[in-house]
Amino acid sequence: MDVTVSHAEADCRGVSEILSRVGDKWTIQVVVSLRLEPRRFNELKRQVGGISQQMLTRTLKTLERDGMVERTVRHSTPPQVEYTLTPLGHSLSETARQLADWAAAHQREIEDNRLHYDARQL
Repeated sequence: MDVTVSHAEADCRGVSEILSRVGDKWTIQVVVSLRLEPRRFNELKRQVGGISQQMLTRTLKTLERDGMVERTVRHSTPPQVEYTLTPLGHSLSETARQLADWAAAHQREIEDNRLHYDARQL
């Protein structure tokens, strides 16, 4: 039994894993929220509606690990933590913004198509 994986298969898995991560709804919303300026944790939580504290923490850690977000701790009382996009994160934010613009531009059309489709299924 051959258990070796070709470079093409490995590359495909890697790309697939990255697309899964950057295509996540929380990742996109956090990146878009950080696009214009750095933000503190609670400000991000307010900006990204519906995200839990645990999910925001997990998303930020993943983005930091991937090199898209930089976490800066200001040594004050109490300590302040600020998140900002790195150049890599900014490149993703541009793509995310374009995707969000596309979704906004086509939202009504998609909703109409869904209603039309659902009506045919009855």
